[in-house]
Amino acid sequence: MPSRPHSIFPLVFASLAHGLLPRDACTALESGLRLENTTIISASHVSGPINVTSMGICEPNSQVLVSSAICRVEFVINTTSTSAVYAEAWLPDTWYGRYLTVGNSGLGGCQFLPYLRRSGSADLYPGIDHGNLDYGASLYFATIGSNNGHDGTVLDGRPFLNKPEVINDFAFRAIHAQTVIGKQIVEAYYGSSHQKTYFLGCSTGGRQGTQAALKYPEDFDGIVAGAVPADWNHLVGLGTMLARYVGAPYASASPSFISSALWDVVATEVLKQCDELDGVKDEIITEPDACNFRPEALLCNGDNTTACLSNVQVETLRKIYQPLYGIEGQLLFPRPDPGFEASPDSQSILNGTIYPIAGDWFRYTIFNDSSYDFSNFSLKDIALADSINPGGISTFDGDFSKFRDRGGKFLTYHGRRDWLIPSGNSKRLYNLISRTLEMPSLDSFYRLFLIPGMDHCHNGPGAGIFGQMTIASNVVNASTHNVLLAMVDWVEGGVPPDNVVGLSLDGQQRTHCRYPQTSVWSGEMWICQDAGA
Repeated sequence: MPSRPHSIFPLVFASLAHGLLPRDACTALESGLRLENTTIISASHVSGPINVTSMGICEPNSQVLVSSAICRVEFVINTTSTSAVYAEAWLPDTWYGRYLTVGNSGLGGCQFLPYLRRSGSADLYPGIDHGNLDYGASLYFATIGSNNGHDGTVLDGRPFLNKPEVINDFAFRAIHAQTVIGKQIVEAYYGSSHQKTYFLGCSTGGRQGTQAALKYPEDFDGIVAGAVPADWNHLVGLGTMLARYVGAPYASASPSFISSALWDVVATEVLKQCDELDGVKDEIITEPDACNFRPEALLCNGDNTTACLSNVQVETLRKIYQPLYGIEGQLLFPRPDPGFEASPDSQSILNGTIYPIAGDWFRYTIFNDSSYDFSNFSLKDIALADSINPGGISTFDGDFSKFRDRGGKFLTYHGRRDWLIPSGNSKRLYNLISRTLEMPSLDSFYRLFLIPGMDHCHNGPGAGIFGQMTIASNVVNASTHNVLLAMVDWVEGGVPPDNVVGLSLDGQQRTHCRYPQTSVWSGEMWICQDAGA
């Protein structure tokens, strides 16, 4: 078990809360706890490390790991007469007064799918992953997570069809509901209320954390939100247009289609043109925004007729590596980061099919037509999504004033090789907040860290391991190397993170800079340099 994170709060043992042993205090919740619109399904004490059985349709009766001694509480919150949130609380025997909510992924109702599991296809996701519940509890947080208001996998939008209240749970309400009820469960179990509250999530979890700061600024003292899909409707619009550029939904008959083998050629050329812009040849593009990729270098000619592209395919790349603009020429979304095509998972959106997250969102929430085939999809359909904005899901609002004024702290990060959400959007959100609040720098409450070489939420050749998800990411149990612990230092000790130190899969270390600082190679190491220096 990891060492205790430093704390100004007193140590609390569940066995002292009611004069009961943890096992007895836990089981008493099932029969004795009554909460508004909530049913306690079960409450049982688990002495980890041990595997326990999961619930739900996603991966029924599978075994999930509990690493520490906890009280596991399963409960259902009826958010309306036609919607409900299934949730779990993992309450560690050793507790320091900290409460943690963990987020979800994709369109997911199945809990906590931070990692894309590959089984021959990037579109295959197994069921429930309790990794972040276990992670939070292992660090002595009372940790709560949910199915985000529906049972469904990361790529499945069918639960939304003609169910506006389920969409509301997904868009903004589930996290708030589980947090309100979760705090009451924590107080009932420990006999005292929490001292500080935190949120941890990436991708959809990043959007959930952002929505919490905007809509429910009192819910959390500190929010760690990675790869935030802010401006959701435009993001799924971009994903759909990228597929259309390469010929979807009938790519096999399209001259624009680029095969997986040719994408490998493209990835090699992108690195050839842009890898050394930062002064180091390491297959990492530190600042993709500085990469002016010229696809014409790959045109077929007399000397090269195989590992090359036609004029039509080059024009396709021109479309892909530029921002998405709307009907009236307005910016809808920043361009994909050059280098994203090197991620194996990029084929999920470049293989000539409509990526399911985008496709299912349009089918089941915008068009309400499960048979829609996208053959006529255009910018007009993105405008339609804007006008509907189901559940207020857009999440592109710069007014963080209430969260800031109550002392909230927000730490966000984004991989510069993210194949799903272009990292330039996190810069765009930062600048929107800066303009809205009329703050040249957001350092006092909001810090963005851009991670060169990291894919979506994790993975990639960069130093993308820094405590952002699951126990496996907590390689160095210290606030310098762990964003969740860095948030604790910021909230409880008033020490903001000036930088974040990450590790790569091969053990290389790199310091990541807070925006708008830039990462610069000194000749010996990576340093952070103020913008314009």
